[in-house]
Amino acid sequence: MNFQLTEEHLAVQQAAREFAKTELLPGVIERDTEAKFPKEQIRQMAELGFLGMMVDPSYNGGGMDTISYVLAMEELSKIDASASVAMSVNNSLVCWGLEKYGSEEQKEKYLKRLASGEVLGAFCLSEPEAGSDATSQRTEAHKEGDFYILNGTKNWITNGSTASIYLVIAQTDPSKGHKGISCFIVEKGWDGFVVGKKEDKLGIRGSDTHSLMFTDVKVPAANRIGDEGFGFTYAMETLNGGRIGIAAQALGIAAGAYELALAYSKERKAFGKPISQHQAIQFKLADMATQIEAARMLVYKAAWLKDQGEDYSHASAMAKLYASEVAMNVTVEAVQVHGGYGFVKEYHVERLMRDAKITQIYEGTSEIQRIVISRGLLK
Repeated sequence: MNFQLTEEHLAVQQAAREFAKTELLPGVIERDTEAKFPKEQIRQMAELGFLGMMVDPSYNGGGMDTISYVLAMEELSKIDASASVAMSVNNSLVCWGLEKYGSEEQKEKYLKRLASGEVLGAFCLSEPEAGSDATSQRTEAHKEGDFYILNGTKNWITNGSTASIYLVIAQTDPSKGHKGISCFIVEKGWDGFVVGKKEDKLGIRGSDTHSLMFTDVKVPAANRIGDEGFGFTYAMETLNGGRIGIAAQALGIAAGAYELALAYSKERKAFGKPISQHQAIQFKLADMATQIEAARMLVYKAAWLKDQGEDYSHASAMAKLYASEVAMNVTVEAVQVHGGYGFVKEYHVERLMRDAKITQIYEGTSEIQRIVISRGLLK
């Protein structure tokens, strides 16, 4: 096995690292405190090509592989997970599905703008009573001539108010259960489409999370992705790739917290010497580094399998499950290494700890990942 990154991979990694330190780090605490969306930083990320990294250049994308994508996600997430989740949704949940399953007309009209970062996209699956249980969709779309009439509510939507293009999962034939679910492209500003209040969250507070309401929204039939009834398969396929992005985000949060803890341990003195020379702290650092490296291997493997055209659903669930748990464990330990200062905002680790929790919840909870993994094992 070859664990060596290519020159292109290293260049992407370095570009993301420098951008995170020079553009994301200044103001990240203020954005977190004020729950302020990093609008200017997202614009800069678009200019760097981070919002359509894996899309074919013919549709304004970067044409990069999944390894490049997770390298960039990791570096950005070390500093600002609110910015990286906007990037993850646009890449994994919106652009990827449109490129793979969208019509040529849909790609020309929507994918080009999304991949270039001209506009942001949002993926609308979760509902008040249908989060992890994607089969229980209550949002419905009924065919009337050349249009579908869309009604329902979506919850916890990332890029909720800043997106311009929304992929909405809805029931088109409730009698068929999950085989009666379809996916539609909806534009902001259409009559009957209302963006609800912004959620006041524990972590990723700069991320733009809203509820969305659809009341008799007329959606052109041409905006349905794939055949009627394809929506559930579309959502599951898309989430498989989305898990890789969130696993990379969790990895980055953990790595960022570890790097801060390592640096602090060399500066902080107790009992006449840096705390890094105390075995209790050394053990913590050793465990943190080992967990992060194990998570990194799982994330990279899932990305590699995807790039090879292999089945990566099992690997992406493993990566997301383990990396999210590592993110939670490592950030808690990073706060502990900092002691009282870890509870103070200016040292960053308390924010990373709060951000880590969501990685265990979105793109399917840890329990859902275990179900996906166990099904793969029991086949």
